[in-house]
Amino acid sequence: MVQPRILILGAPGAGKGTQSAKIADRFDVDHVTTGDALRGNKEMDISHLDLEYDTPREYMDRGELVPDAVVNAIVDEALSQADGFVLDGYPRNLEQAEELEGMTDLDVVLYLDVSEDELVHRLTGRRMDPETGEIYHLEYNPPEDPAVEDRLVQRDDDTEETVKERLRVYRENTEPVIEHYEERGDLERIDGEQSPDEVWADVKETIEDAA
Repeated sequence: MVQPRILILGAPGAGKGTQSAKIADRFDVDHVTTGDALRGNKEMDISHLDLEYDTPREYMDRGELVPDAVVNAIVDEALSQADGFVLDGYPRNLEQAEELEGMTDLDVVLYLDVSEDELVHRLTGRRMDPETGEIYHLEYNPPEDPAVEDRLVQRDDDTEETVKERLRVYRENTEPVIEHYEERGDLERIDGEQSPDEVWADVKETIEDAA
């Protein structure tokens, strides 16, 4: 397959970022995330959408939630500039999934399937080095330097209470998206509880089989 158009879905902690980076490198496609797309198109003229502000920057500078209409327009722009892509972090709800259908035809829809218990374990085990900003995991990726280990801190959004709330919001908003693609017969489930290398082997094979 020459520069495929791939959508990757999964809960926070499922490993989308890790696998997306591998996909982008192996298949020579753009890794499109909503965050990067927003940052790269801050000055985009959205006056035709008849919203409160005329550029995404005005929402972002005020710390306000960027409306779906703006996110849709920015993702559409990012995908139109890519010959191939792995789309990560969009769509987050069924309405966005329906918008995506009008933007592009997807070659593969991947879903990294990970149980909630494992997601909580992964996310609550993350720690940050406040001096460097590096992220570690107490079990899967501990620092080699004891001095670094001693100064690690848990971020507020990685506490068990916060993680469970993030997963609740994810289930509420994004699980209908997964059901949408599954009902259409487009969803390719990947066992996300394997090692990263085993997950990658399945991801790579699934994409190549879609060629």
